[in-house]
Amino acid sequence: MKIRLGISTCLLGRPVRYDGGHKLDRFLTETLGQYVEYVPVCPEVECGMPVPREPMHLEGEIESPRLVTIKTGIDKTVQMKSWAAKRLIELEKEGLMGFIFKSDSPSSGMERVKVYKGKNISARKGVGIFAGMFMAHFPFLPVEEEGRLHDPGLRENFIERVFSLARWRELMQGKGNLGALVEFHAKHKFLILSHSARHYYEMGKLVAGAKKFPIRSILEEYQKQFMEALKLKATPKKHANVLMHMAGYFKNELSSDEKAELLGIIEQYRRELVPLIVPITLVNHYVRKYNQPYLRGQYYIHPHPIEMRLRNHV
Repeated sequence: MKIRLGISTCLLGRPVRYDGGHKLDRFLTETLGQYVEYVPVCPEVECGMPVPREPMHLEGEIESPRLVTIKTGIDKTVQMKSWAAKRLIELEKEGLMGFIFKSDSPSSGMERVKVYKGKNISARKGVGIFAGMFMAHFPFLPVEEEGRLHDPGLRENFIERVFSLARWRELMQGKGNLGALVEFHAKHKFLILSHSARHYYEMGKLVAGAKKFPIRSILEEYQKQFMEALKLKATPKKHANVLMHMAGYFKNELSSDEKAELLGIIEQYRRELVPLIVPITLVNHYVRKYNQPYLRGQYYIHPHPIEMRLRNHV
């Protein structure tokens, strides 16, 4: 399935910022861009503002700030919100699987945007006007800022969520029935466990009792819990627990030396001495060597293209 991501237009290198510049991000264009199709959105330009233009900031209450030009004090809030309401309806038809926002932007900042309560008094507690409306309209879509994507853990989490949502959408376009849901849940067992054991067991109960309820309502609730689970941070401790669980599938095949090596590398990862790719590669080796069909089907081993090298840094 083609993966489509919304993105702040300036991050693609297009000169749409207030000063006529851009904020090209080469990871997004050259690395992630090989696997996704971007749908660019520039709230300021699309709502009718020129390039270049007077810079703006957020003013007023944190929960409902106004978008105001800095020098002339012109309120652009209604203009932005009116455009955004229509644009969000259009974006429903784009099949987006996530959005990458421009950090610190009064229109597109996802978090910690400055909100002013006077000339020199501000708090980094705001959300850009368009970004806030987008996240409310698409509550389960993965979203991130380009600045936060420089953090290896946040980057891996976001892209994992995007590819997981793509697999879920593929299920919905094909066999959206109970049998397909059971298979999907089984193949994502260790991926979900690496984020939240609680969610995995709650989702298991949902799937087990699915025959009692309309399948559509089950699928909607499962998607909600699935995306909530993956949003939670997967820590070295959680990953190590999952890897130990997977190691148990080889208890009758591994030699004493192989077992010692695997457990030793998992412990090294738990202590953050080696990246996640090291124990994952060894587990994958044993999956192939001993032909372990259940583990071979686990998306935990390959949640996104290995060429992106995301697990080399977490």
